[in-house]
This record gives sequence, C-alpha cells and structure tokens, in this order.
Amino acid sequence: MPEFPPDSVGLVTPETAHFDDPLALACGRTLPAYDLVYETYGTLNAERSNAILICHALSGHHHAAGYHSPEERKPGWWDAHIGPGKSIDTERFFVVSLNNLGGCHGSTGPTSDNPETGRQWGPDFPIMTVGDWVHSQARLADRLGIERFAAVIGGSLGGMQVLQWTLDYPERIANAVIIAATPKLSAQNIAFNEVARQAIRSDRDFQDGWYFDHDTAPRRGLKLARMVGHITYLSEDAMGSKFGRDLRSNDLNFGYDVEFQVESYLRHQGDAFSNSFDANTYLLMTKALDYFDPAAAHDGDLARALAPAACPFLVVSFTTDWRFPPPRSKELVNALIRADKAVSYANIDSPHGHDAFLMPEPRYQAVFAAFMNRVARDQGLEERP
Repeated sequence: MPEFPPDSVGLVTPETAHFDDPLALACGRTLPAYDLVYETYGTLNAERSNAILICHALSGHHHAAGYHSPEERKPGWWDAHIGPGKSIDTERFFVVSLNNLGGCHGSTGPTSDNPETGRQWGPDFPIMTVGDWVHSQARLADRLGIERFAAVIGGSLGGMQVLQWTLDYPERIANAVIIAATPKLSAQNIAFNEVARQAIRSDRDFQDGWYFDHDTAPRRGLKLARMVGHITYLSEDAMGSKFGRDLRSNDLNFGYDVEFQVESYLRHQGDAFSNSFDANTYLLMTKALDYFDPAAAHDGDLARALAPAACPFLVVSFTTDWRFPPPRSKELVNALIRADKAVSYANIDSPHGHDAFLMPEPRYQAVFAAFMNRVARDQGLEERP
C-alpha cells in the first residue's frame, strides 16, 4: 500500500452523477441532460448533518484533496485545508467537491458531446452563470441525500458560488465561508478577463470555437490568457521575492527570447495550462465571473439583495490580494452588517496575493479552523482540540 501523509485523505476515486431532468438556465436555454463529476472525503453521518460543499475557482475542478494514484506528484488543489485534523477535518465532516457544468474535467461542458448533434458542444454550449451552477449543485445534494450543508465553502469564484447559495437556498446552508472573493467584479477585473478572452479568440487555431473539428487547439491564446491571469494572482512582493530581476544567464542577450526568470516562470505556467484546459471552458468561466452581481436586481443595494441569507458568514481576505482586494470583502461584510446578518471577518497578512487562499498560512488556518470548530460544535460533531 502506498504511504501518504497522516493528514491526507489518501487515494480517492471520482464519481459521476448523471441527470436526465432538464436544467433551465439563466441565459434562456435548457440543458436537457448532464453529468456532474465529484469526489467525496470522509463519511456522511446517520443524521446527514456533517456535509460540506467545496466550490471551486475558475480553473479548479473536483479534485480538491488526496491523490488519484500512488504516482500522482501533487495532491488536490486544496489539500492544504482538507483532511484529517485540517481546517476541513474529514474525521468530522463529509466533504463534497465537484467540477462545475461547463468545465473540462468530466462534468458536461464544451468538450462533451451534444446529444442533439452527435458532435462536441464546443462554442454552442450554453453560457453559464453562478446561479446555474448553484442549482445544479443543489440537485447533486439531493442525489446524495443531503438536505442541508453544515457549510458551503469557496475561494475566489468559489466564494461567489457560496454567496449565491445563501440567497437561492438559505434553508439548505447552515454556514457560509467566502474567501478572497467579491460581490461583483470591478471594471478592471472585467478588463483582465476580456484581454484573456481576446487572446484566445484571436488565435488563428481558435476556429470560432470549433478547433476540435480541425484537430487543433488555440494553445498560444490560452497560454497568453493564463499568463495574464497568473500575474493578477500573485502580489508584486511575491513576484519580487521569488524572481526579482534575476536573469536565466549572467548576461543580457539583447533579444526577445526568455531572459528573466519571471518570463520563464510565466511561459512555463502558460504552457502547462494550455495543454490541460479547454479554451471554450475558459471563455465560459470568465463570463460567469463577469456576470455575477446579486445586487443588480435590487438597484445596486447589496444589503437588500442579502435579505434572504439566514446563516452565519466567515469572510476572509488577504492584504496583498489585488485581484479581489480587502476593500471588496469589506464591502460584502458591511452589507451583511446592514442586512443584520451574523458575520466574522479576517484580513490575513500574506505576501502571496490572490493565491494566498490556496496556501497553508498559519493565521489563515487558525481563523478557518476556529470557525469550522464552531460549525462542528453547532452540528453536534466531535470537536478537535
């Protein structure tokens, strides 16, 4: 048997839930049938009161913790926080993590076959919204026999899904944890997303989204989109301390090939991403980010939009996150206070920028674990010291 760290959930196997009930979407279209790929960690108790839902960020997916094989080099994307004795303690909680609709890691999306045409959905796949994802997640909860989650948790785009859960299904969520997120994108954030989309769409291999018909993919455009995005995920201090102005060799080459270490890093990240992610999915996910704005239906009054929420909130931001900076989290916290909701807020001092929500920062872990201890206590679960 392979040896994994004692605080790891170990080997995990994804599962697939198929749904034949049509899903009406915000765009006006209907998805006639679909699959959701998900993983679970821990054990659902007899009362079904210990379930936790993990909502993923833009490029995330269902593999949040553990390993798919003994040979897997890296664990799931949030392994730092999910496992025995960790903030989301799998000895107390039953954790569900899924790949959203429109994704490219098994759930129905642009790379899936359209049953009406027999070819891949491609660019014909419907534009999704955060609300659409939440409705599909609620159906998955029904399938798993979970009437109410002890907590719904997410960072970045995942945090937006958590907020939508509190508005659409307030009776089905006992606690909400929103990390490094925002109640709506700023114009600057929408601009970054548009630059990324145009990098993809202007790639000659994009073929109006039908690139698979031509046995190709817009990898150059997707690489550039990821490079732009990655810059916004890291802080200036993090880039400076990690790379500075270090050269790959000792001398300038007076050309346009890679010279600085940071250039090499960004190109490597872009290359890796362009070989593992689908371009149409990237377009779809960034649009869902752009569209999210629960206050829009209430004349911009976020406090009024939050009226349906009925659970306690934990909101966490990071000092050097300039993608979704602390003032955006404080905007949400202040609206929750005006709406007379129970909310705890922590702004964590971290040099890692937006990516800090993925990291094992001690202060972050302490705040997160303390809140989850209260969640466990309120649900009658055994509390860890």
